[in-house]
Amino acid sequence: MGAVRTTESRAVWDEFVSGLPVGLALLDEHGSVLAANPPARPLLDDGHGDGHDDSGAPLPSRAELAAQALRTGAPLVVPVVLPRARVWAEYHPVNGRVLVLLRPVRSDAPHSSGFVDALTGLPNRALLLDRLDQALVRARTHGTLATLVLVDVRGMAAVNAAHGFERGDGLLAVLAGRLRRGLRADHTVARYGGGSFAVVAEHPGGTGEAVAARVRELAGRAVSLGGTPVRPGVRVCWVTGDGDVPVPEVVAEAERRLRR
Repeated sequence: MGAVRTTESRAVWDEFVSGLPVGLALLDEHGSVLAANPPARPLLDDGHGDGHDDSGAPLPSRAELAAQALRTGAPLVVPVVLPRARVWAEYHPVNGRVLVLLRPVRSDAPHSSGFVDALTGLPNRALLLDRLDQALVRARTHGTLATLVLVDVRGMAAVNAAHGFERGDGLLAVLAGRLRRGLRADHTVARYGGGSFAVVAEHPGGTGEAVAARVRELAGRAVSLGGTPVRPGVRVCWVTGDGDVPVPEVVAEAERRLRR
């Protein structure tokens, strides 16, 4: 009887996945497709992962993107231009494999569901990566530079343990507002995930050191939690590019520097 239920459940699952309006694919650790529903197949046949960004510059292979998601253990979202569509490709590591969700990019992306962090009101990681992609396109086109700054708020577990998760969320909300108000209006400030934020800045020359220093100064100020001043420990790193290196590689390098 158990085998019958398993077979029936698999059939129901297959029917459900096949009827989804978005592309869904399962990859192994090498980026090979193990399974895909009908909406995903034409996108994969178009060479997803070997696609390009808005300017025509090639992106890393599907295998490289899958490897990055598995290496970091965190979702990876990239905008990919294919012959038939422009899609968000979301790579989610799951038990040594990668689940890929392929969704069309909407023209009203900033206002689309799922692109704004509910806690801070900042752009989330998916929208951040699109902003970074556009900044790199402009850098490559106009001969300018784009900098990605990552800031990790250390000791969030201790803050939550000492003051409660509500106060921990309050700390992140205060830092988000401080970064947004304290940086230039044309900089993108986003919630990168957990206790991390990211900033995308464009500039005509130099490096991102000044932006990173400003981010460090803003995030490192004391915050009052229930009347108790808490000075969060922060680690900040930055990567500056001229647009020749695609988004996933810029992000991977910034994450490597943050882990040092």
